[in-house]
Amino acid sequence: MTFTWTPHRFSGGALALDVANSVVMRFDAARRIDRYADPVALDSFAAAAASFCSDKDLFGPLEPVAPENRPAFLNLREATDRHFRAEVLGRPSCEHLADLLDAASTVIRRHPIKATRTPVDAAAARSALMLATFSERERLKICPNCQWLFLDRSRNRSRTWCDMTVCGNRVKASRHYQRQKKELTS
Repeated sequence: MTFTWTPHRFSGGALALDVANSVVMRFDAARRIDRYADPVALDSFAAAAASFCSDKDLFGPLEPVAPENRPAFLNLREATDRHFRAEVLGRPSCEHLADLLDAASTVIRRHPIKATRTPVDAAAARSALMLATFSERERLKICPNCQWLFLDRSRNRSRTWCDMTVCGNRVKASRHYQRQKKELTS
């Protein structure tokens, strides 16, 4: 099956969250998909992030993760997910924060500061660190449909889904179907 990065895959609102969301159906072992398991998808992530990521202007042109840095990048992804998911669920953990800081520092140490292109793993580490110091924690949410992490940047903080056109429509269509089904059986 061919996979293409689309704007929906970057609905997290921060590069670090988009990286964490690269695991689809994270908590359903039977349906779980790791988009980075395919080296082609992992290599194409940098170009897609440079086009679709909401904070793309912070990092400039991005380059793919070097093969030797992939284990550290995947560790950063998992530490990012654990830390921010715990924050949203109201169970902040010093251990999760320490893991995130350790993973981010491991990635950042591997990259000298360059003026041209930023490796996507270094940009994701910087994004995670910026998000860890984000003062408006209530804007960090979990989509009730797909369980992705996202930043609610709406004015009144009322955003429910990571992406209204995908998850919001799916939930609304499912509710409509259930109402119609109930009416037909009544």
